[in-house]
Amino acid sequence: MNPVQAMEIKPELPLVTKYDFKNDPFLLTWTFAVEDKQPAAEAPLSFEDKVLNRWKEKQARLWDVLPKEKFAINASAYTAAADECGKSDGITASGLKVAEQRTLACPPAFPFGTKISIEGVGELRCEDRGGAIKGNHFDIYMETKAEAFAFGRKHLVAEVIQ
Repeated sequence: MNPVQAMEIKPELPLVTKYDFKNDPFLLTWTFAVEDKQPAAEAPLSFEDKVLNRWKEKQARLWDVLPKEKFAINASAYTAAADECGKSDGITASGLKVAEQRTLACPPAFPFGTKISIEGVGELRCEDRGGAIKGNHFDIYMETKAEAFAFGRKHLVAEVIQ
């Protein structure tokens, strides 16, 4: 046999291709199964939550003595006006900015971050203090003086919910 005939008789070798891991169905299934078992990353805390967590540590002793039952409060309303607060930046004693339907000025016995459900008002969070806020007096933040004057002073029932 001459060399040309020998080449024609040899079987052709298969072409070697590179392994493509991106399209390997077994590897993809296994990878996703492993990824599903990983613990989910916790969502980052908001600024408000970070501030209130710091206060929770500082005021830990107050959380144990919060009322367990419903209690009567003397509620009034306030705004962030300079003539009421002595400043007009809207920053509360806890360090948070006031927000309508969220901010509540509470007596010192209530730690910042305490959520209180007030009859006819809704759920509010203790974020502020005030010179006249003592005993069972609570101040509810409102955006305008007209709203605050319309609210007036009311005797309501409240309950600590968290």
